[in-house]
This record gives sequence, structure tokens and C-alpha cells, in this order.
Amino acid sequence: MRVRVLFFGVLKDLAGRSSDGVDLPEGTSVADLLAHYGLQIAGMKEMLPSLAVAVNQRYVGSATELKADDEVALLPPVSGGSGKEEGETPLGLGPRRASIGRAPINTQRILDHIKRGEDGAAVVFEGVVRNRTRGRRTLYLDYEAYEEMALEQMEELAQRALEQFQVREVALVHRLGRLEIGETSVLIVVVSPHRGAAFDACRWLIDTLKRSVPIWKKEHFEDGAVWAAGEPFPEEISRGSF
Repeated sequence: MRVRVLFFGVLKDLAGRSSDGVDLPEGTSVADLLAHYGLQIAGMKEMLPSLAVAVNQRYVGSATELKADDEVALLPPVSGGSGKEEGETPLGLGPRRASIGRAPINTQRILDHIKRGEDGAAVVFEGVVRNRTRGRRTLYLDYEAYEEMALEQMEELAQRALEQFQVREVALVHRLGRLEIGETSVLIVVVSPHRGAAFDACRWLIDTLKRSVPIWKKEHFEDGAVWAAGEPFPEEISRGSF
């Protein structure tokens, strides 16, 4: 059977390509596939314990058995910080509460779009590109994502926030591509009748997004570029139960 394998972030650099087609025997598991690439790609073996795997855009555990024509994404820890190439970042709300795009994020437009008369609080978080990281001068950042899965994960986070914190509405937006110093990379807006729930939901959303949504950033410095090291994936992701 044949499966398609996708590489992201630093894995793409190690593999020298963004995707691969590989023929495998029936009954091959995710663990078997990881072992295969650990032997085939220099530097991959050392990273295997920190990777997450998605099959057909859903996180899975290492025991998952692969099937013909599966799309398997090998995901290094995310750095958090999906879409039109130009114009304003789209955000329809209604059924959609998340957006990924390459245009500048218009925070005021999105805030004005979701506020209502019954809202007593509107909490806004903007992640902004800063000019120094770990003592090195940053020139700009490049963001990439497993776009279809990232957008689905962001929509799920929005729904979980509505249910868990009882807020009225949320919006999540992330940019991709090259971002200059001072530009907004990620926006979260939460509106609610009461401020406590809005603050709690906003903090939970950005913290969870940065740990679990497949988006990576490459930091470009005066003396080179590196993929940002992300936090370890939550345990539920490695089990495939996120």
C-alpha cells in the first residue's frame, strides 16, 4: 500500500522536501513508519520522541495502523505562534470562528464585527513579532502551517472555549508567511457578559493554540535562521485523543 507523508518545520529541512510517497506493507503502524524515517533521514531519529503524528488531519497514537492512501503528517513541536493571498484576513463567524491567512490582521474590524450590546467585556490578545529573541536581533519571521488541520483545530478550540467558559463569542486568526517586526501574528478576541470568563477563555485559547495547533515559525536573525523550538506536545496528542 502507498501513503503520502508530509514534513513540516525543521523536519522539512532535514528531509530536503515537504512530502514523500512511500510504499508500505499492510499492517504498518505509525511507529513502524517513524522508525523507517528515523533510519532514512539524517537527524530524524533524535527527534522522534518529540514528534506528533496526524493521519488524515487527526492526531493519532503510535499504535495506529495505516491504510492505503492515508495522508500522514509528521509534526515537530509547534511554535504558535489558514485563506486568501491578499486583502483583509477573512472571518465569517456564524459557523466559522477561526481564520488563517497571509494578509495583515485587522484587529479593530474583527472586534467591531463580533461585539454586541449584551457584551460587558471584550478581551483582545495580539501576538506581535518582536525585534529580539534570546539575545539575538530578529529581522523577520516566517510562519507555515498544516493549513487544513490547523484551521480545523482552531475551530475546535473555539467551540471548546464557548462550552467550557460560557462566553458568548470568540474569534481566532493566525497569519502565515513573512511577518515584519511589530506585525500581529495571531489574534484572539473573546466577548462575554462578564470579564472573568472572557479573561479566562482568552488565556486558555492562546496557551492551548501554542501547544497543539500545527503552526511553526522560522526566526531570521542577522547571523542565520532557525525554526523556533516549541513546547512538548500535550500527552493527549501523543495518545491521539486530543
